[in-house]
Amino acid sequence: MKNPYSSFSGSLRDPIRDAVEMTPNVDTDLLQASRAINVAITGNVRMTLISGSTVTLHVAAGGTFPVRATRIWADGTTAAGIVALF
Repeated sequence: MKNPYSSFSGSLRDPIRDAVEMTPNVDTDLLQASRAINVAITGNVRMTLISGSTVTLHVAAGGTFPVRATRIWADGTTAAGIVALF
């Protein structure tokens, strides 16, 4: 995957600039790697990271979880109300 931040003029420490409510999917990557995710309902989130590895992590509702995800999988994801932050 191309680094979506290669032309990013700020720092990854800057505030989040965009967010997309998303539905987990087995076939489609995010348009760009997330900087973080947020979930409304606690659960597991199966995701592919920018490195290419796929992991399942338990994510608590309400917090911002810093992760560079390229795909959120429907299979293995039990959390709901997922928002990808950019």
